[in-house]
Amino acid sequence: MARSKDKTPRTPKEPGRLKQMWQVFQMTRRYDSNIVLFMILAFLIPVAISLLLAFVFSPGNVVTIVLWVIAGALGGLLAMLIILGRRAEKAAYSQIEGQPGAVGAVLRSSLKRGWVGSEMPVAVNGKTQDAVYRAVGRGGVVLISEGPRTRTARMLDEERRMVTRLGGSIAVTVISVGPDADAVPLHKLARRLTRIKPTLTKAEVLAVNNRLSSMTKKLPIPKGVDPMKARPQRGN
Repeated sequence: MARSKDKTPRTPKEPGRLKQMWQVFQMTRRYDSNIVLFMILAFLIPVAISLLLAFVFSPGNVVTIVLWVIAGALGGLLAMLIILGRRAEKAAYSQIEGQPGAVGAVLRSSLKRGWVGSEMPVAVNGKTQDAVYRAVGRGGVVLISEGPRTRTARMLDEERRMVTRLGGSIAVTVISVGPDADAVPLHKLARRLTRIKPTLTKAEVLAVNNRLSSMTKKLPIPKGVDPMKARPQRGN
């Protein structure tokens, strides 16, 4: 009787870069019907500009015109990728916007360099699931409310007083993410943090974050949702 050979299960290969981009494009197109138009314009505009410059500065020189066109095409491809990335991020976060933990997902995956944040909130209302998150960076301490301002105002005030007691003169910025008309959209939250005027050094950012983290109570609540694993909503 022949011995059966043990076959070690092969780990599934990760999709290639082009396949990943195609999957991102397909996901984005389901939630953004204008993505194709924006990507076409992003490609054609640099090509048109390069052609115009070629005929202005190098009329009649075929080789130079071809080089200008190639440069415009490369610029167009880069612009297409930038547009796809931004629209894909917006589409991904639109799937989880309004859900408990959505702000935590942004703080976990989209914070820029120099900022420290946690996907776990520093305060939460167990009944309404409204929460307050905290991020520390060059711009100081930022408290981010998740939910209507009328329900998160008290939690924000308590957290602001705690930060003021521990941090002294550290700048505290309050940002609201929720249904209010002037609230910051979820997909713009990370960029909103980068526009805050720097007031701390890198060493001070770590010191302030460590001090605040040591005084924060751990809350028995779930982590933020993952925008890339969120289930698409079914149409009516």
